[in-house]
Amino acid sequence: MPQRNRGRPPAFDRDRAVLDAARLFWRRGYSGTSTRALTAALGLSTSSLYAAFGSKAGLFEEAVRTYAERYREIYEQAVAEQDIRTVVERVLTDSVHEFTRPSDVHPGCLSSSAAMTDSTSTLDTSAYFAELQDSNERALLTRVERAVQDGELTAGTDAAALTGLVQSVWHGLSTRSNLGATREDLLATARLAHELICRQLTSPTP
Repeated sequence: MPQRNRGRPPAFDRDRAVLDAARLFWRRGYSGTSTRALTAALGLSTSSLYAAFGSKAGLFEEAVRTYAERYREIYEQAVAEQDIRTVVERVLTDSVHEFTRPSDVHPGCLSSSAAMTDSTSTLDTSAYFAELQDSNERALLTRVERAVQDGELTAGTDAAALTGLVQSVWHGLSTRSNLGATREDLLATARLAHELICRQLTSPTP
């Protein structure tokens, strides 16, 4: 009698499994997503799911970190730019591209998902996302302060206020994305905000 394969399917795609799981968690929250629903969506047995991710909580944590950490990467890459104009532009436009990635490669925005009101024993989603946002804001503030010191921005520029303005635009873009605004509309808004910010705060070109 042939031996039954009790492991993961030969074509197991971890990235796809995490994406499919994230869609369920984002829509239903952690508590509202049963192991049965996960195994059905991922095409895995319960034992295979646990072998791959350790537990339902482990899969949830991997899903949150996989898709939320992309925003940290966006800020890290933006603040590494040499020109403060480009920093602000990349924070806004790169984030818009992330907000509006196609649904077949992205589960949607975590900040408005049901997962934000739910927690596991290993990850408090709201606290994790708040820390991520704070980390991004601090990175941007440090870069703006440097721009003031280096003369990229006019003397007397309030670095904290400028950072808060950029962050407020960021959150507005995120909210509009969740409400169904198109990438083109959001990019137009981001570019106008970038133009107005730079017009008011950057030093005149000699």
